[in-house]
Amino acid sequence: MDNPADTFADVPAPETLATKRTISWWRFLLQLVTVLAVYLVGSTLPVLPSVISQVLQGTEAVEIGSGLAAATAIVGMALALGVCWLWLRSEGRVGEVFNLSAPTSWRSVLGMALLATGGTIAIFALGGALVQAMGLPQPDPSFVLDMVTESPAMFALWVIGVAWFAAGLGEELLWRGFLMDRLERLGGLRGKVWLVLVVQAVLFGMPHLYQGWGGVIVTAMVGLLLGWVRIMQRGNLWAVVIAHAAVDTIMMSLAYADKLGWLGA
Repeated sequence: MDNPADTFADVPAPETLATKRTISWWRFLLQLVTVLAVYLVGSTLPVLPSVISQVLQGTEAVEIGSGLAAATAIVGMALALGVCWLWLRSEGRVGEVFNLSAPTSWRSVLGMALLATGGTIAIFALGGALVQAMGLPQPDPSFVLDMVTESPAMFALWVIGVAWFAAGLGEELLWRGFLMDRLERLGGLRGKVWLVLVVQAVLFGMPHLYQGWGGVIVTAMVGLLLGWVRIMQRGNLWAVVIAHAAVDTIMMSLAYADKLGWLGA
């Protein structure tokens, strides 16, 4: 199958999907490494003053507060997207890959976003039971949610800066935009839509190892769903951006409401 979109017979395929120019594996790995490296460096920048201060004072443990934790995610993602933009600009493909153009039907976008939001919530609900049945601990994002619910100001920072910018917009531009486009152009993967979906889902799940292998599996399942939505939307990213941001906002809001006692005993 030359055209990945042929998998979905009822979805008209853009011409560019069938004619995407192949990129070499060395170029792909170079791009992946540079994006990852810049993200890691960017993530450490907000905490460097605190680390240096505590080292000079002879303090062994470095404590990172809620604001700094949010800043690491925001700054790291912003710089990583900057590197992605530079790579894409060198190929003249920024608009094609970071596809946030106005869709032909916002109703369709919002419908798919609603489907993806509900599907993601269902995956988190059922996936926890699945990984537990596999003998793995359930994903536990409690330490992140504890920082989110530290105060009203921190809650606002995390929702706006992390849920909507770093996660909703940033991660979708990075994973469903940049990464999926790169995978679709690789020799051996070009034209194999399901293999591309699985590979990007696995890579999306791995950074969530801090939640245990259960977190990796559940997040990879979410990545598979969001990748499928991106294909169904013919590369337009609005549906996955909205869904991702909505899910994170819902989770943060429920955690904050629970802390305030609004959800009852």
